Amino acid sequence: MDDDRYGSDVLAGFTRRAPAVAPTIVEAERDLVVEELATGFVGAVVGIEHRFVQLEDRHGRVRLFPLGAGYLIDGKPVSLRAPKPKAGPAARTASGSFAVADARARVALPSRIFVEGRHDAELVERVWGDDLRVEGVVVEYLEGVDDLDAIVKDFKPGPGRKVGVLVDHLVPNSKESRIADAVARGPYGSSVLVVGHPFVDIWQAVKPARIGIAAWPTVPRTIEWKHGICEALGWPHADQADIARAWKRILGRVNSYTDLEPVLLGRVEQLIDFVTEPSAG
Repeated sequence: MDDDRYGSDVLAGFTRRAPAVAPTIVEAERDLVVEELATGFVGAVVGIEHRFVQLEDRHGRVRLFPLGAGYLIDGKPVSLRAPKPKAGPAARTASGSFAVADARARVALPSRIFVEGRHDAELVERVWGDDLRVEGVVVEYLEGVDDLDAIVKDFKPGPGRKVGVLVDHLVPNSKESRIADAVARGPYGSSVLVVGHPFVDIWQAVKPARIGIAAWPTVPRTIEWKHGICEALGWPHADQADIARAWKRILGRVNSYTDLEPVLLGRVEQLIDFVTEPSAG
């Protein structure tokens, strides 16, 4: 037949394929969620190591994969590359302040900021460390507030030699609030500022979403809070080494002030302003 309804060759062009579409290049910014094609592993970016990206899934498992092609975002192929360094005159510190280029730490001021607990001090250093070094403010940590009155008397604050104190769980009628009130009424009260946050522990000042949960678990009063948190999250909690690792894991998710609850930000900024403001007279 001359009339071939299917054309002269039904296989003509069968081997021709549409040209491959190059994957979109995406910077592996922290918290970006991707799927690794070869394994199906889905996780958020938590770090970059040389030519590899660290991904953490919703169960807290962290795996290392090479940067480059082989990932999906919302079902679309992407190629991951390391983020470009954020530098230049408009760069900001972790606290949100404008970074001072080539700034050297100032000679320490006579004033001090004390924070209750080592974890508190590490968190303050992580977010405000650059600012504090520029201002010349030294941060020291207290084992607890029970000895605060004696510490203040030993420091002998006064004009130009102030003391700022950050206290955990500073709520009305608590032991901490009674100690803070006594210091404020004492002979050095005008040169001492005690502020606090409402959290049971500084861990709660980190936004829960940063560690992949909707809210911090509620821990019964009969259980030590940090151990209870780790148990509720399914993290190891047998000994103090496990607790230390849990804190490092939480602290590792804090990169700037945006990772913290606003109530803590305000309190720390208040202390920095207090100890750095010029004395009258």
